Amino acid sequence: MMENFGIRIKDIIDILLVATVMYQLYRIVSRSGTGAIFKGVLAFIVLWVLISQVLQMRLMGAILDKFTDFGLFVLIIIFQDEIKRFLISLGSNRTFRFIAKIFNSKDTSELNDSVITSLVLACMNMAKSYTGALIVIEQEIKLGNYIETGEVLDADISTRLVENIFFKNTPLHDGAMIISGNRIRAAGCILPISQNQDIPKSFGLRHRAALGISQETDAKVIVVSEERGKISFASNGTIETNITPEKLQELLIGSMHRKKKGKKR
Repeated sequence: MMENFGIRIKDIIDILLVATVMYQLYRIVSRSGTGAIFKGVLAFIVLWVLISQVLQMRLMGAILDKFTDFGLFVLIIIFQDEIKRFLISLGSNRTFRFIAKIFNSKDTSELNDSVITSLVLACMNMAKSYTGALIVIEQEIKLGNYIETGEVLDADISTRLVENIFFKNTPLHDGAMIISGNRIRAAGCILPISQNQDIPKSFGLRHRAALGISQETDAKVIVVSEERGKISFASNGTIETNITPEKLQELLIGSMHRKKKGKKR
């Protein structure tokens, strides 16, 4: 019956794939604050298709065709960060992660119970003393480029060591600590700052950096506010503020358990 209307199964699949890609792109650009530009690009594409393909206006269509050829390079420049995030999100998809693990079977992104306890206690103590902290926990996407911006430590995780690193006026307290494979890989690291215009103005540099790294990678990020003495948790480009130590433990344990369930499937 579909064949009578000129619609084939592969055409439906094609439309669904395009819709999925456009939706994922929109989600990524909306987090970075460039959603309005993205909507403008979509409006231009619709106008171009309408004039060139539907109405077949040759002169106007030819002008828009030239704009389209030139605009492709402009869009690559404007959305270079968003394109990077899209490719990262594609690479972190469960199917592609499975393919990657064929070549690298070692998984170091899970936190053990003792590490989670140490981190929660450290964050609770730092929140009470109004000590600012920014802790990044590596997941599937490796953070080697960010580790290189700080002081490489490769140390065991303990509550006292975490607190000492972020103690006020110490050389490494302003940067981010990166954890990988249940070890502190580096401290004093520099992270990308989120450019999303919708971020509350009350957010400081640590919160913006937490959002930035969670937008560009699949890392989990803990923030302790120096001004308010509150704990926040960022992942997948979103941040949950003013959480309790118990909630932080649930989030860390929950992400670990979800990952194990994904493996069993």
